[in-house]
Amino acid sequence: MARISGIDLPKNKRGVIGLTYIFGVGRSTSSKILKAAGISEDKKVNEWNDDELALIRTYITEHVKVEGELRTETSTNIKRLMDIGCQRGIRHRLGLPLRGQRTKNNSRTRKGKRKTVANKKKASK
Repeated sequence: MARISGIDLPKNKRGVIGLTYIFGVGRSTSSKILKAAGISEDKKVNEWNDDELALIRTYITEHVKVEGELRTETSTNIKRLMDIGCQRGIRHRLGLPLRGQRTKNNSRTRKGKRKTVANKKKASK
């Protein structure tokens, strides 16, 4: 079983896809890693030998920021934005979209489930 950065890679997938299971590694980064290690992208994860695994591990630890280190960096960046009180920080604090999207109709992912507000009753004469 291939275990890199605390993640068990799926055995029966191609190497280029298997590496994307690591947080912080996408398709382009995984192909760079395999190219640097000299491994074919079509080779499946269970076909890698110990030497190839070691090459991949060393490349990732030296050149790529992944998993816990990357998560802490992103959270500290968000915390910094919230502390200085800039527009993006305020939007993070309120749980609203940051990058200029409209909020009247969409953005349910950021805002959460709808909170229905009842209408005021009209005063009867």
